[in-house]
Amino acid sequence: MTRRWTFRAYPTETQAEHLAKTFGCCRLVYNGMLAARTAAFQHGERLTYAGTSAKLTVLKKDPELAFLNDVSCVPLQQSLRHLQTAFVNFFATRSAYPTFKKKNKTRDSAEYTRNGFRFNRASQRLTLAKLGVLELQVSRRVEVDPSTVTVTRHPSGRYYVSMVLEVASLSTKRVTTGCAIGIDFGLSRLATLSTGETIPNPRHLTQKSALLARAQRRLSGKQRGSNRYRAQHRRVARLHEQIADARRDSLHKLSTSLVRRFDTIFVEDLHLRGLVQNHHLARALSDASIGTAISMIEVKAEAAGVSVVTIDRWFPSSKQCSACGYLLDRLSLSVRHWTCPPCGTTHDRDINAARNILAVGQTVSARGGGVSAVRTSVRKAGRLRSVNHPGTKPATAP
Repeated sequence: MTRRWTFRAYPTETQAEHLAKTFGCCRLVYNGMLAARTAAFQHGERLTYAGTSAKLTVLKKDPELAFLNDVSCVPLQQSLRHLQTAFVNFFATRSAYPTFKKKNKTRDSAEYTRNGFRFNRASQRLTLAKLGVLELQVSRRVEVDPSTVTVTRHPSGRYYVSMVLEVASLSTKRVTTGCAIGIDFGLSRLATLSTGETIPNPRHLTQKSALLARAQRRLSGKQRGSNRYRAQHRRVARLHEQIADARRDSLHKLSTSLVRRFDTIFVEDLHLRGLVQNHHLARALSDASIGTAISMIEVKAEAAGVSVVTIDRWFPSSKQCSACGYLLDRLSLSVRHWTCPPCGTTHDRDINAARNILAVGQTVSARGGGVSAVRTSVRKAGRLRSVNHPGTKPATAP
């Protein structure tokens, strides 16, 4: 299995200056070649990756751009490959037209392939071309040689190194439990399990909203481009990173717990991209990061040999009684508890939905139809088959 492991990096002052120059050169090459390809496209010509590579060779010979030779050629060549991938995705209608990279707006990165770095597995030391040994905080030993290494600088000033590794599956180490679970994700509770267990929504952004608002007000009062503006900008970026780190930590703990406890996990095929268009729910949905939680569950389930099955988004899990199967005509989102008219069972909305997700998933799985056996990864899945409830619309693949 191919995985990306990320470690914190601590460059020296000299290395930080060299990395800043490398990031700037990568951005210059990317933006310059994007402008060249756009101009060629407007004139009815075609500029391919090979053409941009030839143009890069010419640029390096320009006396005004001699600084391009001070950094490793590997990240510059990778910038051209990333641009080519962006155009391939655009023409395949998978993404929008490529845009220019902006300085100090987003994180900077430089990617090194095998001929641009050396990793010593015995000492766990990483050596980059024209940079030297970069100190890493290795949280777990790397026992295989990385295929690529990416150095990233975040707006807060932190440096990270991510390695693409071919790691072994963990399915042989995991003890099977024979248990299955249905999960209903939401906002009032992050997740509700069919066992009745509820996982509260931490609302990390809400907890830091007052501090973040004050820091952003102070940033708006500084003169743009000044030293105080840059310092305050780093403080705002650090607050955002603290929120993201706390959110990521809680989602990792949730996904790890579920994969360890259950052999089969049933979740809904939520249309999150459409839900986030609702401006009343957009902030809360983004803060909850339900899509990230499901992705983490899928990735860890693939490594552990656990099945993750998605239920059709049109299945009325909240409106159907999990005791007798009665289906309500409508159920407002504000109603959190309701009583079934025929059998008189009082339901918690989320627990009832989780139980219905588990029941329909197990039923259709037992019949062997309409279910994707394992939805291992969104990135690798082509067309996805989901559980379809009789009489409902077919599920659409994400």
